[in-house]
Amino acid sequence: MATCIIGWAHTKFGKLEGETLESLIVKVASEALQHAGIGPEDVDEIVLGHFNAGFSPQDFTASLVLQADDRLRFTPATRIENACATGSAAVRQGIRAIESRAARTVLVVGAEQMTAVPGPQVQQNLIRASYMKEEADIPAGFAGQFGKIAAGYFQRHGDQSDALAKIAAKNHRNGVANPYAHMQKDFGYQFCRTESDKNPFVAGPLKRTDCSLVSDGAAAVVLTDVNTALSMSRAVIFRANEHVQDFLPMSKRDILLFEGCEAAWKRAFKSSRLSLDDLSFVETHDCFTIAELIEYEAMGLAKRGEGAKIALEGQTEKNGRLPVNPSGGLKAKGHPIGATGVSMHVLSAMQLIGEAGGIQVPHATLAGIFNMGGAAVANYVSILERIR
Repeated sequence: MATCIIGWAHTKFGKLEGETLESLIVKVASEALQHAGIGPEDVDEIVLGHFNAGFSPQDFTASLVLQADDRLRFTPATRIENACATGSAAVRQGIRAIESRAARTVLVVGAEQMTAVPGPQVQQNLIRASYMKEEADIPAGFAGQFGKIAAGYFQRHGDQSDALAKIAAKNHRNGVANPYAHMQKDFGYQFCRTESDKNPFVAGPLKRTDCSLVSDGAAAVVLTDVNTALSMSRAVIFRANEHVQDFLPMSKRDILLFEGCEAAWKRAFKSSRLSLDDLSFVETHDCFTIAELIEYEAMGLAKRGEGAKIALEGQTEKNGRLPVNPSGGLKAKGHPIGATGVSMHVLSAMQLIGEAGGIQVPHATLAGIFNMGGAAVANYVSILERIR
């Protein structure tokens, strides 16, 4: 591949009072260009990742990026959406523009404002990322979907509540050192494992600590070709970028396997000529702790049905065999839908440059990223490496 990240920006995730969708977009667009050391006139194309689905009354948002600077006027801008993988879909669109030589420099922005609508509407908006014909009436919305997945996994492989609590505790502990994280609190294993008034069951065997947060936030990356990148102050190259789309209805798949995730990782390793053992860390899509557990198996870190062993042995801790979600993941960092995939790329690039602060993985050289939309429907894998 011949595309590099040369600059980025990231807001804090959370309930951001005084911010709007537009202000978040403008902020990261401006800061990413400044960080890359380029001007608005150098941007050939803009891609905005924004899910919306009812979170914002403004539903034609691509041109909001132009609000960052009048000099962006007349630059092609397109909004991309692919459920919870919207951010990575936007990144991939930018890569394809560069590798087809339709653009030399692309500004990719991911943003979402989710907390301005009431909780029941959040559920209604998110459930639209499922197969409405069959899945719209599952209680508790998307949490109910993953509660059903967790219950099915437990039925097939035994009660894995200990492992889910380990994953939740790990990610919350990692998130403490992430200044961008929505939740910067170490709850500890016992709190995550125990049902309580503060940690009730939400859906099936999933408790509140098993569920990612409803958040506002934005992130941006500047992409360019490798020759241009080598003349800049930093360059993180895509060793791989793969997209696999699976059936939308859960009824058409074995939902406990995340086969689209597995296929995306296999394609990424094949195209990059790398293996899982080469990676320094992984940022993976832990919208719910059961998702991270199954993703261990789909990426090849564990055999089918043995993901719990990986969690319980601490293999994915920051000092383990393969650190997973050193940022705190969606579990602690938050999950503003359109921003999530872009955020994963930003924080992974920061790790490789050695600028990740308290969440830094020592001597990180290769980053793996998995971002998914729906229940393993849209599956995106990137592998990143610093070359400058």
